[in-house]
Amino acid sequence: MKHVVGGLEDPSAEVLADVAAAFGLLASPARLHIMWALSEGESDVSHLANRVGGALPAVSQHLSKLKLAGLVRSRREGRRQVYYLGDPDVVTVVRLMVGQLALRTEGSLVPVGLRQGTSA
Repeated sequence: MKHVVGGLEDPSAEVLADVAAAFGLLASPARLHIMWALSEGESDVSHLANRVGGALPAVSQHLSKLKLAGLVRSRREGRRQVYYLGDPDVVTVVRLMVGQLALRTEGSLVPVGLRQGTSA
């Protein structure tokens, strides 16, 4: 018997396994940072490595895993491989989670216009 709450059925075991795998990939601070950076625009591995403060081979490995999961895609531009988001909905979840936790801790990611004592 399927359980329905708010008009939605419980997800299948397969869907839950896929979601858990995606969350598992995003459990790495480096991969979260890469997703965050890509949410602001396309980038090559060198720029991403500089931005997230990681070694080029490590960032490349993270990108490979994210790409295999369909969270990141890439295309070739000349000799460069340019990476971009494969699933913008996942980034919406990432940005929401990071934003909410930042508000609870340091407030470091609060938009400048929303910080106390500033105006938009």
